[in-house]
Amino acid sequence: MPADSFALHRSTTAFALSEAQQAVLHGADRFAAAELHPLQGRMDNEDWWPPHIMPRLAEMGFLGVTAGAAHGGADADFFTTGLITQALARWNHAVALSYVAHENLCLNNIARNASVQLCNKYLPPLCAGTAVGALGLTEPGAGSDALGSMATTAYRDGGHYVLNGTKLYITNGPIAEILLVYAKTDRSAGARGISAFIVERGFSGFSVAQELDKMGFRGSPTAELVFNDCIVPAENLVGVENQGVAVVMSGLDLERAIVAMINVGMAERAFALALDYATTRKQFGEKIGNFQLIQGKLADMYVQVETARTYCYSVLAACNDLAQGEGGRGDIHKRTAAAILYAAEACTRVCADAVQIFGGAGYMRDTEINRLYRATKLLEIGAGTTEIRKLIIAGELLRI
Repeated sequence: MPADSFALHRSTTAFALSEAQQAVLHGADRFAAAELHPLQGRMDNEDWWPPHIMPRLAEMGFLGVTAGAAHGGADADFFTTGLITQALARWNHAVALSYVAHENLCLNNIARNASVQLCNKYLPPLCAGTAVGALGLTEPGAGSDALGSMATTAYRDGGHYVLNGTKLYITNGPIAEILLVYAKTDRSAGARGISAFIVERGFSGFSVAQELDKMGFRGSPTAELVFNDCIVPAENLVGVENQGVAVVMSGLDLERAIVAMINVGMAERAFALALDYATTRKQFGEKIGNFQLIQGKLADMYVQVETARTYCYSVLAACNDLAQGEGGRGDIHKRTAAAILYAAEACTRVCADAVQIFGGAGYMRDTEINRLYRATKLLEIGAGTTEIRKLIIAGELLRI
């Protein structure tokens, strides 16, 4: 089976997608294979972001999926965003990561939680891809304890807020024009004193301190951001002051569900490459796929890919019903954590076995399977570490 046929061979039937969903997945898959896959090498080697990609994604109808038509969006559901993410990740996981930061962490959060005025102002350029979006949550001293240890502060001063602090490991940080940023507006209240703000790149006091050099997902730019008496108009407050925790928590649940689809797409691609290699590579006079040890790896990989995809689809469907302000507790909190936990670990195992099947060729830095392998570890760390995901699941299971 050719490596590029696996995605369409299996994914359209495994979960009985509707015809409309199949069309979305196929369309995104064809686009990504034709236009994103050829960019992989340069993006990885030069840590280069192709500036035409966001407008091109918008032309294809892949931006603003959950936004209303009045703002240039598709007025579709969260499941559709997941299918697009899955297809993009098969062919260019770095683009998929930046897509998720823009489409879900920034655009969708604004659409779900911001005022009509803010949506009217910021959603159209985000939907058109003329402005890139990002989320500012993680800090140098606030990773897994992103809320409790948050040090970035904001205080009201007349008609604006003044933000001070640093955000770290921010996907799209170097290229983002519109950022959804969290800061403490009541330090004494801890996590209950957090507010959300929309920050524009040109606001006084905002700067990109440094672009960060990563092991994987190279080409998806990551930065440290600094807010030094950053002036933010008071009307750019998202929701109610000191009640940003609801925005954060529902956003994190959706983030876990959508990042899980990056894992699914990457695992699908790694399996496709390994399967193709096993049917073409010969040693000892026969194809290595004829050896039982290789067959065992392929069987395990197949089960992991199928299981991850099916479960993640079910969680995406559940996320469609997540109302504004919900999340951060209950069944959806547990299920989204479980989805990314399983998908990330499955992706790591599948990519590791694929490298083993490739042997020496898989260890070469310029091969596609090597790029996938180097990227997998981030998905066990970002969007809440494996350990945090397990704590969430156990916490909900044991809740009385």
